[in-house]
Amino acid sequence: MHPLKYLKNSRFSRLTSMLVALLMGGMFSNIQAEESQAVVLMYHHFGVDKYPSTNIRLAQFDAHLDYLAQAGYQVWPLAKVVDYVRRQKPFPDRVVAITIDDAYQSVFDEAYPRLRERGWPFTVFVATDGVDQHFQAYMNWQQMREMQQYGASFENHSATHDYLIQRRTDETADQWHKRMEDDIGRAQQRIKAELGRAPAFFAYPYGEYNEILAGLVTKMGLVAFGQQSGPVGLDADLRALPRFPMAERFAALPDFKQKLQSLAFPIMAIRPWEPVVMAQEAPRMNVELAKSDARLDQLSCFVSGQGAVTVEWLNRKMRHFSVQAPTPLPRGRSRYNCTAPSSQPGRYFWFSHLWIVP
Repeated sequence: MHPLKYLKNSRFSRLTSMLVALLMGGMFSNIQAEESQAVVLMYHHFGVDKYPSTNIRLAQFDAHLDYLAQAGYQVWPLAKVVDYVRRQKPFPDRVVAITIDDAYQSVFDEAYPRLRERGWPFTVFVATDGVDQHFQAYMNWQQMREMQQYGASFENHSATHDYLIQRRTDETADQWHKRMEDDIGRAQQRIKAELGRAPAFFAYPYGEYNEILAGLVTKMGLVAFGQQSGPVGLDADLRALPRFPMAERFAALPDFKQKLQSLAFPIMAIRPWEPVVMAQEAPRMNVELAKSDARLDQLSCFVSGQGAVTVEWLNRKMRHFSVQAPTPLPRGRSRYNCTAPSSQPGRYFWFSHLWIVP
């Protein structure tokens, strides 16, 4: 073969191979980069040691932020996450949103400077009565106006931060309903008056809700967030979107990394969805899943304070299963948590369902 002809053929072959590799690599990277979920983190206090159940140590928070940056996570505004869910638009890989409940002073003193330095958006759910009454533990409206200029958004956490699902003595259902409308509505009005924008989102105080309250929040045009763990999937229920609580007990970096990598179970139905159950009840939860690469033969479920429980398959082919606590739930909040490994190494599907015994 003529040397020039060989060179041309060789060069063409190499160029062709490179082009095919680039195209195939791009195709596969696009596939791998599409996700069915984003992770929403929830914080409260920053560096306030006297509240360990809701506080995160500053060293822990710094480690979280450093890891998000080093691992290439995209920190999105919460509104963008919700928009993708509404439009059923797949997320890019490694999307996270940062939320903070209650508008405590440590948000302004500690979290805000760190997030501003990185140029990252974040959302604060404000319980407005505490701000209006100038409680020392809370930020003031002027501080929030400053933060709003640098990536912070402010949403509704009720006015009173009461246990909203609890009716008062001798209060009728209609009276309770009116009180809830007034409470949530007052927070809407105060945030709009002070910050110039009516909230679009609501976070249930203490993460507590029932079907009637969730329906009211939806009727008021608000997307709601709870405190049950799990990533936000494209089929997530906008009445009570999950978030991962980041208190110091659960904020160690290995746990943080695992939560960031969690996958959303494609849940078609949970019955009952109503979280409030009677005293001395061990509720049975029936779940229907859509297809996914979850290894359902390794599905594990856990009950708060009771550990692992048996998973009963109602129809394994259709991915219907049932879980029930072995003993009645205690008064207050409990959760059923279910996980299953993915075919992707080190990643787990994860969801949590809230129960409340009044």
